[in-house]
Amino acid sequence: MQGVIKSYDPGTGDGIIMCDTDLADYDLATGALVGSPFRMLRQGQRVIFDLDPDGRATGLRLGSEVDMGTPGFGPPPEL
Repeated sequence: MQGVIKSYDPGTGDGIIMCDTDLADYDLATGALVGSPFRMLRQGQRVIFDLDPDGRATGLRLGSEVDMGTPGFGPPPEL
């Protein structure tokens, strides 16, 4: 899934991601940043994420514009 960071509190690790497809809000799971390239999140930051069994966002990672399906960005050219 992909979305945008709606809010994040670095002190507690609590945060909300708004999903691109259905605009639903997903709370960050405890430890959602463990093993990810993120140490901090900012409002408006785009991320790719998974949902844990409780429906919370986890496994945050970066994605390219192509990965995220951003209009105007096609697949990379073949070499």
